[in-house]
Amino acid sequence: MLSDTVRTHAYRLGIARNHNALLGKTVLDVGAGTGILSIFCAQAGASKVYAVEASAVSQLASEVVKENKLDGQVEVIQSAVENAEIPGQVDAIVSEWMGYGLMYESMLSSVLYARDRWLKPGGLIFPSCANMFIAPVNDATVESRLDFWSEVKDMYGVDMTCVQSFARKCIMGKDMAVCSVYPEHVLSHPVKFATLDLSSATLEDIGNITGSFQFCCFGSSLMHGFAIWFSVLFPGENGIVLSTSPYGEETHWKQTILYLDEELQVEQDTSVRGDIKMSASESNPRHLSVTLSYSIGDGICRTKIFQMGN
Repeated sequence: MLSDTVRTHAYRLGIARNHNALLGKTVLDVGAGTGILSIFCAQAGASKVYAVEASAVSQLASEVVKENKLDGQVEVIQSAVENAEIPGQVDAIVSEWMGYGLMYESMLSSVLYARDRWLKPGGLIFPSCANMFIAPVNDATVESRLDFWSEVKDMYGVDMTCVQSFARKCIMGKDMAVCSVYPEHVLSHPVKFATLDLSSATLEDIGNITGSFQFCCFGSSLMHGFAIWFSVLFPGENGIVLSTSPYGEETHWKQTILYLDEELQVEQDTSVRGDIKMSASESNPRHLSVTLSYSIGDGICRTKIFQMGN
């Protein structure tokens, strides 16, 4: 993920612009990985950073800290944050906890645990809040893959049009897909359907994220599904925004597509409305389940459940 420059630069700027608030302060890095966010905090003036990382990557983090001559400021702790021993409260928490679709394999529950156990009243959290967006989309790749089966006869003299319905089930019947969506494939203005304030969010809040949406389509197109994405905001008067929107630079999160069972035709001003619920999978709390209820125009009204990680 270090090669994701959009992500890494956003954290670097978000931390650096808060140097006055971090100067001489104590920071807890939840899920520190190789330690780069801890180093950003030390460079911004933090007097002590506890870099907590459960995996063996913590050994690399210790080497990186020493390489940058910050072993007096940054202390690497190999532990899950829930089992870590931190001496006293901290002034700030930093974490890169976001997963695909924001919540797949998310570490947000660990961040909230750290907040409730160690963060001083009024302490900072980097990032401080998250917003979730949804929009109807056309997927040109799906169209070309389905059209292929009607072109086989011209190519090879064998009619395989009948395979198209099977191909549709294979492509659109799958669970959530992580891929790039381009602005020209978004069929309406996106809608923000949920906001999480990390200073006050509870485990119940993040375990059941719900929202509603209503769109008015731009023009005539095939609609293949809905794309969801997120942005996070760093604290400060002119806080940095890290966005995974299709209108911005691509990140490793890309966007997450929820496919309909079959493509549908929409026209200018076609109304698309519905409700979305994102929750932890019953079989694994780090996996993601999405229930999507939607209606299109005056006709189609459906509910579909998607799984990521099962």
